[in-house]
Amino acid sequence: MKTVTVRDLRNNFSKVEAWLGEGEEIRIEKRGKPIGFLSATPKSAKAANPKVDFMARLDEIWGERVFTEEEVRAMREAELEGDLG
Repeated sequence: MKTVTVRDLRNNFSKVEAWLGEGEEIRIEKRGKPIGFLSATPKSAKAANPKVDFMARLDEIWGERVFTEEEVRAMREAELEGDLG
């Protein structure tokens, strides 16, 4: 357990914050007597939302498929017809 003074909290909070980030418990003293304790917030067991791997998804859908010029032109024309019609 680390020990800091009230003065350390005021003047060197970044150091104290780093200790908390590492999971340390900290005793706060004033004039040599303990007045309180700080402890880090427990880490949540719930993981953040996983990020979507778009390239893996594209591979899953299309694989190694490569469109010809004619296929691309036909798809673009179909899209334009849908927008206008």
